Amino acid sequence: MNGLRVVLDTNVIVSALLSRTGNPAKVYKMFLNGQLTLVFSDDILAEYQDVLARPKLQIPQEDLDILLSVIERYGEKVTPSYSTEVMIDEDDRIFLDAAKSASANLVTGNTRHYHGESFIFTPTEFLEKQEPQT
Repeated sequence: MNGLRVVLDTNVIVSALLSRTGNPAKVYKMFLNGQLTLVFSDDILAEYQDVLARPKLQIPQEDLDILLSVIERYGEKVTPSYSTEVMIDEDDRIFLDAAKSASANLVTGNTRHYHGESFIFTPTEFLEKQEPQT
C-alpha cells in the first residue's frame, strides 16, 4: 500500500469515467498505478454503486462491477467515526468522515460543500500538490 491515501468523492469517479483525460481521471489512474491508496467505507462503496448504476450515465454493469471490485481489492476499507458537524450537503458526510478517520486527503469537485479543511482538494489542486516543487 502506498503511503498517500485519498478518499474520492463520487463526482470525481463519475468524471473520471466520463472523461478519461481530465484531472479526475488522472487522480483515479494514480490509484490504479499504485501511486496512492484509495480509502473507502461501506457507505462510500454503496454510493458509488448507486450513482454509477444510474441509466443516464450509461456505464455497462460489467464495467461497474470491475471498478467496484478493484476498489474493494486494492483500496483500504475503513469504518469511520460519525461526525456531528453541520454539513451543507448531508450526503457528503460519508466522504468527510472516511477521510478524517483515515487521515486521508479528500478529493472532490464540491469543495464548497465543506468548511475549508486543509485536507480537501479539487482534482486539480490535488494534482498540483503532488508535483515536485522547483
